Amino acid sequence: MKLVTFTKGEPEKQYLGVLIDNQVLDLTLASKNKLPNDMLAFIQGGDKFLNLAKELFQKRDPSALSLLSEIKLKAPILSPPSLKDFFAFEEHAKAGAKRRNEELPKEWYEIPAYYKGNHREIFGPSDEIPWPFYTKKLDFECEIACVVGKKGKNISLGEAKNFIFGYMIFNDFSARDIQKKEMVLRMGPAKGKDFANAFGPYLVTADEVDPQKDLSMKIRVNGELWSEGYFKDQYWGFPLMISHVSQEETIYPGDILGSGTFYKGCGLDLDRWICPGDTIELEVPKLGTLRNKIGRPANYRELIYKNNSKLQEASKK
Repeated sequence: MKLVTFTKGEPEKQYLGVLIDNQVLDLTLASKNKLPNDMLAFIQGGDKFLNLAKELFQKRDPSALSLLSEIKLKAPILSPPSLKDFFAFEEHAKAGAKRRNEELPKEWYEIPAYYKGNHREIFGPSDEIPWPFYTKKLDFECEIACVVGKKGKNISLGEAKNFIFGYMIFNDFSARDIQKKEMVLRMGPAKGKDFANAFGPYLVTADEVDPQKDLSMKIRVNGELWSEGYFKDQYWGFPLMISHVSQEETIYPGDILGSGTFYKGCGLDLDRWICPGDTIELEVPKLGTLRNKIGRPANYRELIYKNNSKLQEASKK
């Protein structure tokens, strides 16, 4: 199932639904309030809630259906308990080391490294992403996120896949100039990452996605294809990530693990930079298309990138 969080009519009121072609089934309404209107509470309900949702999906009560054009999709999980983003693609890691005139350290192959992201600054499909006033190099990262389905600790690699609830697209935004300074200090990333994490357009249950298959990952900026990669190229898989995170640490339903981006899945690898006003689209088969427009910072007229004629011209207006 393609699970969604959406608003309808009153923006401050949210609903839990399942996408069916060009319609959305309100699961709370269809279940006569047996299911919550919050995705996190739904995941915490375990198999009981999931099985009921599957029954309602099959019945498709017409009175609980709305056209997709009548609702607004939000991030599938608006308040995840935690966000951990990994560095799982070898070629992307090698490219970073090369930019620093270094060899990729042997430790990269010994431990699946990750950073702890800001789980409070969450954006969904069609949300405008704010351009932080302190950066001149805003970047995107095309990733896939795994959502944990149940509580566990010290989980074995063989058991780990059973803790996956589902998958969704993740755009990990970065202030690259700030991130560079933070990483030189062997701290962070912090302000280089913590301002925006976009997820969506929906959360696909694990029974419908096999991450071992060759899922293409496409990036378009203002409709132009900038890059294409493949999820199969990741070095570290989600089961291993879950097992690693859970060692002497409890994981909880709704926790999000990001895959990191593939080589050339970000502007940094491409040496190509987005501008205020650009629209970023991340497309992954079965997971949909996550589309976000980039906002304009208050000091936009002062932002002039070297070798970026588009932004230079725009800043003169």
